[in-house]
Amino acid sequence: MASASALQLAPGSGLCHLLTTEGLGRERIETILELAESFAGVHDKAIKKVPLLRGHTVVNLFFEKSTRTRTTFELAAQRLSADVLNIDAASAATGKGESLLDTLANLEAMQCDLFVVRHGESGASHFLAQHVSPGVHVVNAGDGQHAHPTQALLDVLTIRRHKGRFEPLSVAIVGDVRHSRVARSQIHALRALGTQD
Repeated sequence: MASASALQLAPGSGLCHLLTTEGLGRERIETILELAESFAGVHDKAIKKVPLLRGHTVVNLFFEKSTRTRTTFELAAQRLSADVLNIDAASAATGKGESLLDTLANLEAMQCDLFVVRHGESGASHFLAQHVSPGVHVVNAGDGQHAHPTQALLDVLTIRRHKGRFEPLSVAIVGDVRHSRVARSQIHALRALGTQD
């Protein structure tokens, strides 16, 4: 079984999935941050859309309650011109006994291209990434105590905007770090970017 950090890498140099910040490396993280910066001005335009994901379907598959994360993924996908489906686990078939893989298979049969997954079990996104069809992608929007790479990338983007360089920085992460998926992801990203502590 491939690790999450290995599974997310596509043959060649790109990402197939975004499951963890662990193993991404400085260059890849900086590329992601530059891409994010290039889209930062979209919300200031008269027409708040770019055609990057036109013709693609993004499924927000949330098994945990989350207003901010789900709505920001929904808005981002819409601004990239994707069609968006929001699946609330409370009303999903998994609540009636359908397995996670059955849910995935049903959604894939509808030609969905990308799954944004939030789940209470560590490794759920990794599990789904192992079972999606080639060309279908998984983004981890938080899984158990394991990882929340998108939040960590947003946090390091914010640090970069305010501080510029990472090398001279010592960063304190406050809270229940041991059980925090966000802290774990932040630590991997910050180390890759060269922070001192």
